[in-house]
Amino acid sequence: MNYVEKDKNQDSIYTNKMRAGSRRTYFFDVRQTKGKDYYVSITESSKRSDGEGYDRHKLFIYKEDFNRFLECLQETINEVKNNLLPDFDYNTFSRKDTDESSEQTNKQEDTLSW
Repeated sequence: MNYVEKDKNQDSIYTNKMRAGSRRTYFFDVRQTKGKDYYVSITESSKRSDGEGYDRHKLFIYKEDFNRFLECLQETINEVKNNLLPDFDYNTFSRKDTDESSEQTNKQEDTLSW
């Protein structure tokens, strides 16, 4: 079974997609374990420079790590936004692609919350 077939066997219960430019897409999925538990899968899919397919990288976050993961992510983002690049206009890049009808509409916020 190849990578794509294996991934299709683990259907998402919920999915949200974010395009990041013309070469990258992020997928945020809720998946279920065999033990009927839930976890979050974050996938970065990027077009290969040779144009022959995509590279995928996955990150799995389990429920016991949700709060700490979110806290560390927010602290890391705040470090860049507040201390390293405070004058950068982040709102310039906060637009959503309107041609994706399946995307959830989310408010842009300075803090992440669960």
